[in-house]
Amino acid sequence: MVGPDPAIARVRGGVRDLLEQLLGGVLAEGGLVLVACSGGPDSVALASQAAFLAPRLGIRAGAVVVDHGLRPDSANVAEQAARTCTELGLQPVLVRRVTHLDRATETAAREARYAEIEAARAETGAIGVLLGHTEDDQAETVLLAAGRGSGTRSLSAMACVNGTLWRPLLDVRRADTHATCEVLGLHTDTDPSNASDGPWRRADGGPVPRAAVRDRVLVALADALGRDPIPALARTARLARADADLLDHLAEQAWARCAVVTDEPEARSAVVLDVEAMAAEHEALRTRVLRRAALAAGAPAVALLATHVRALEAHVTDWRGQGEVALPGGIAGRRDCGRLVLAHRAQPAGRAWPTA
Repeated sequence: MVGPDPAIARVRGGVRDLLEQLLGGVLAEGGLVLVACSGGPDSVALASQAAFLAPRLGIRAGAVVVDHGLRPDSANVAEQAARTCTELGLQPVLVRRVTHLDRATETAAREARYAEIEAARAETGAIGVLLGHTEDDQAETVLLAAGRGSGTRSLSAMACVNGTLWRPLLDVRRADTHATCEVLGLHTDTDPSNASDGPWRRADGGPVPRAAVRDRVLVALADALGRDPIPALARTARLARADADLLDHLAEQAWARCAVVTDEPEARSAVVLDVEAMAAEHEALRTRVLRRAALAAGAPAVALLATHVRALEAHVTDWRGQGEVALPGGIAGRRDCGRLVLAHRAQPAGRAWPTA
């Protein structure tokens, strides 16, 4: 008996491994999963193998197609993607249209896409949504994180399972998803925004970072190294994720040692840390505790930078009577009688924070 084409086998193996891992846990027999299908080769290949495997694993598979409305032919692309999913046997197949984007940027489009995907999941009662990110996408994400000077958690890139978002193809190459569609004769769309010379541009007119990394940086890196860097970058993500998981666990214990619970009325809306206990922690744990404290006090995650955390750390390890640290979201951090207090700048009447 002749088996499937090697590319199909690799895509199928990735989908089967993840679904079998989830079966008996969050995914029960008869449960519904959705494939987020854009019409591109990665998601169409994923849709084809989800459709093949679902009945064999005793589950149901449907699809959600998001039309951002940013391309003149976006409605046609979405309808074709939905038609392909239906022909593959996926059911239900939903087309969700983004009616308005606050900002016509790559980030805004991604946020709108995930919002629609979650809405479709909730509407259908699906247990999870399969996303078509490949090993190539994972490598690009690692490079983007490295370019930002990010820490271990960001270098770990995308998780295979992140709540209801599931990525079964993170160990599968993009070439395999393209080959799967070619072998099966499946219609796919090429999104011009994925190219470095595509319509999406930075504010300075340059290509968006991910497209530039894909088309230029990875090509140059392969030439410089004399080998394909993608498997090694994806391996870096796996190693970083294991390290980040351990550090996060240890940071939880450090938080318990450093956080101060107080009944003082003026401190109830603040986050308070013991400076002496913080100074005794390893830097890797101390910075994680400080970041958590800033977020708990109300600083928005998207605006909280490493420089903010380092400024807070100086109040612990390099105290010279410096003033408060201004954090995003109107939050401030001050040293107060052996404590580091983080709260909104507007304090209750009659309360002045000491600076020693």
